[in-house]
Amino acid sequence: MSHHAIKTVLVLGANSDVAKEAILLYLEKGYHVIAASRSTEEIAAFMKARNAAAHQLTICYFDATAFSDHAAFYAGLPAKPHIVVYAAGFQVTNEQALVDWDGSYRMINVLYAGAVSILNIIATDTANNHLERIIGLSSLSGVRGRKSNFVYGSTKSAFTQYLAGLRQYLFSRKIIVNVIIAGYIRSKMTAGLDLPEYLLMEPAFIARKIVNAGSGFAIVPGSKWKIIYFILKHLPERWVAKLP
Repeated sequence: MSHHAIKTVLVLGANSDVAKEAILLYLEKGYHVIAASRSTEEIAAFMKARNAAAHQLTICYFDATAFSDHAAFYAGLPAKPHIVVYAAGFQVTNEQALVDWDGSYRMINVLYAGAVSILNIIATDTANNHLERIIGLSSLSGVRGRKSNFVYGSTKSAFTQYLAGLRQYLFSRKIIVNVIIAGYIRSKMTAGLDLPEYLLMEPAFIARKIVNAGSGFAIVPGSKWKIIYFILKHLPERWVAKLP
């Protein structure tokens, strides 16, 4: 790659377990990666431990919930992105979300409102004529509302629908929008949950799906999860009511 041809990937919420693995893969492929997160020191330590190519990596501060800072954050980027990945995450249990508005509101802001805020800024910057792809990390929890996690699920559902419309909006500019509809991931966010081992996916597995995303909209990693996704999508409501 000649220097001017090096593509830039902007990863928002770069300290998520999936995002960090995706960054390593993008660096291996020769991209310049801007890793944007509140946890800049954690990312730096992780990348150093994994011997990441430091000269291709820029780490910068980004808070998904600091909406009024987003325009300045975008304007101050060292390079305008070719690819954008939104992976910012935050979760409280549904029980907590129902009684703790601060926790609910933070989920709404990190997983949905923050995404809309920054991605609107990126998508409407027509001066960035090399933007080619936007990828959002969503969840199977957003496919159908279930009694055990509908507050979290509703933010993921909203995010998926936003990305679906953004895909249509950007189609004429030949910009691809993908949504990763992930099931259970072995990560710091699910560490305390009692989840079936055979359904847990490794962050690196999800990361490969991100980095190798094609032109289709919805990407459901894992063959078992593809079946679950299909069933969830088509299950009659009275049966969804029986699910946890």
